[in-house]
Amino acid sequence: MSPMGRVFATVAFVEALTWAGLLIGMYFKYQAADPTPVGVKIFGPVHGVAFMVYVVVAVLAAIRLRWPWWAALLALAAAVPPLVTLPLEWWFKRRGLLSASVHRLRPVAR
Repeated sequence: MSPMGRVFATVAFVEALTWAGLLIGMYFKYQAADPTPVGVKIFGPVHGVAFMVYVVVAVLAAIRLRWPWWAALLALAAAVPPLVTLPLEWWFKRRGLLSASVHRLRPVAR
């Protein structure tokens, strides 16, 4: 895995982790017998930052690792539903999209 691939994998994990924290916080705010907004107050802003960092890292990874257009769009779309960045990252790793590959490099026009 390339350094950029490791950064993408780490940020994808953090984004999913903060999503989970926000979902748990929302449960305790809206469904618990004794409602408390503390979890949402903590994980809301943390997840917002993690989401924005993930989007930036996904765009940078798409450029630096020369992802096809569909992979870049899929990476961006995966940030919206809860916890989808993790399976996407695992799938990208299996497909070799997180490593710098000579095969994906475009030939130089002469």
